[in-house]
Parts: sequence; C-alpha cells; structure tokens
Amino acid sequence: MQHGPAVRRRKLGAELRALRAAAGLTSGEAARLVGWHQSKVSRIETGTSGVKPADVRLLLDAYRVADTQLRDLLMVLAGSDDTGGRHHWWHAYRGVLPPTYRDFISLESQASAMSTLETTVVPGLLQTPEYARAVTRAAVEGLPEDRLDTLVEVRLARQDVLRADPPLELSAVLDEAVLRREVGGPGVMARQLERLVEAARLPQVRLQVLPFAAGAHIGVTGPFVIFSFSSTSDLDVVVLDHLTSSLYLERKEDLQAYTEAFNALQIHALSPEDSLDFIAGTAAGA
Repeated sequence: MQHGPAVRRRKLGAELRALRAAAGLTSGEAARLVGWHQSKVSRIETGTSGVKPADVRLLLDAYRVADTQLRDLLMVLAGSDDTGGRHHWWHAYRGVLPPTYRDFISLESQASAMSTLETTVVPGLLQTPEYARAVTRAAVEGLPEDRLDTLVEVRLARQDVLRADPPLELSAVLDEAVLRREVGGPGVMARQLERLVEAARLPQVRLQVLPFAAGAHIGVTGPFVIFSFSSTSDLDVVVLDHLTSSLYLERKEDLQAYTEAFNALQIHALSPEDSLDFIAGTAAGA
C-alpha cells in the first residue's frame, strides 16, 4: 500500500517503459532521442524519481504515442495542470485540498469507470448540496463556514464527470445503512433519497442496495473504490479512504481481490431494478 504520489510515479514509469518497448527502443536509445542520460530514463521508469510533465511529453513524442486519451491520462499522472489545452479545475483549490484528495480527483476525472462500495454515506458523486454540507461538517469539526463552502463546492464540481462526454461509468453498491442513516435531518435525507432515485435511472449509473437481510458480507471491513481506465488496465487502482489520508493499492493481486469482492457484492445485492424500488420505498417512508 502506498500514498497516491508514489503510486502515480510507479504507474507512470511502468507505462512509459511499456510504450518505449512498444516503440522498439532501448532505454539508451530513448535517452539519446530526447538528449538525456540513460540513468534519467531508468529512474523515471522505475518510479524512483519524479518527472516533469514536459519530460513526459518529450518521451511520448519520441515514442510516437498518438492516442490523445492515453497522453492526457499520463500527463495527469505526471501532475500536469493542463493536458491537451484542458484546464483541470481542482488545481485552483491547491491551498484548500490535501494532496491525497487532489490525487483522488485527478484519477476520478480521467477514469473511464468507477466501482465503489459505500457502507456509511452516499457516494460523493451522488450527494445533494445539503447532504454534502452535513457530511463535511460532521467529518471535520470546527470547520469555518468559508472553508466548508469551498469543500462542498469541490464535491459538487466533481459530479461533472457523470455529465462528461463520455461520462464516467459509475457502479455503486450501497449498504442499507447508507439509506437509513439520517444525515442533516429528515428534509435533507428525503431530498437525498430522491436524488438517488434520479441517479439510478441514468444509463451511466448502476446502483445496487445491499439490504440488512443479506447479513454479513465481504464489504464489512469498509468502503473502497476501484478506478478503471479504458486506455490501459495497468493504471487501474484501488483506493481505501481513511480519516486523514487515502491509501492506494496497485498490485495486480490486490486489484483482482477487490474486483472479485465487488463482483460478489453485486451478486448478493438487490438488482438495479429492485434497488430502485427499495430506495423509492425508503424515500416514501422517510
């Protein structure tokens, strides 16, 4: 398990190494093409040192990588503020958001799919403004109102990935506790449940409820997120959220274990159709 920046360096390095090999170049030949020493290419590929976005661009040009989606993703992993002329909005919040949260948002913005298990609260991408405010206030006690406003603003801005072209494909399994826990009061919770009903009808959202009747399940150890990327599965990553930081799991065996766990949760959860009825029924009784 590693923190986001270390994982990003290693994933970026591994992908650049694969692209170099696909271009039929040795590390020495690649270094000569961009005017570097071979050791710099080696350090980048092993993730032992950071790499500037401009250096990544040089390598991608040298390897004749034309896939714009892949180029954008690798530039984001390199920490670029701008890829393909598109500004990444979260950089405007550098002074407010911790690095791990910015890492999470950058991955979320570039992922093609996101699978998440939530055991306590509604996923951030599906929260109403009032619910987001109540959750943030509860999570960080004593937060000044202006900072609270900013964090809620960021939470809502993240939801644009569901309206992008193409949109992020979101698969979420919600423990019944998420629907039963009254966050922000009855009115806030009623509107949040209505929002979930609306979201469940979106073609890019697959929402399933894991009812209490399902008993103990593989997700009782806590929530998790799996990010998948259409350009390359080698960049897929599992994110575990903690109170003060996030941990990233990148090993293939970890990804396989969490993917299998999520598949098992989907099997034990209600179908999307029955889940929609369940949420609507919970909203009606709220």
